[in-house]
Amino acid sequence: MLSSMLSTLSTTSTLSTTSVVTTFASVGVAEVSVIGVVCLILLLAASEILSASKYWNRRLSTMINMAILPMLVAFAGIVVFRIVEILR
Repeated sequence: MLSSMLSTLSTTSTLSTTSVVTTFASVGVAEVSVIGVVCLILLLAASEILSASKYWNRRLSTMINMAILPMLVAFAGIVVFRIVEILR
């Protein structure tokens, strides 16, 4: 069970990285930043809404948190990039 979850996580991570690189190649950083922030907001809202519903369980919580964590890292990267851009 654990090995299949790790395999799925690895595949998802690889696909996400590939799609992000492709997106950066065809779209500017500003557009990708907006998309990333909107996705983070939607995931956080879904987490809050679902946590109050009867469908909330530990597995759903883990799945949403696994999606939110990389988006938070990307958001931190966006903030750092913008600060560096302003200071130059």
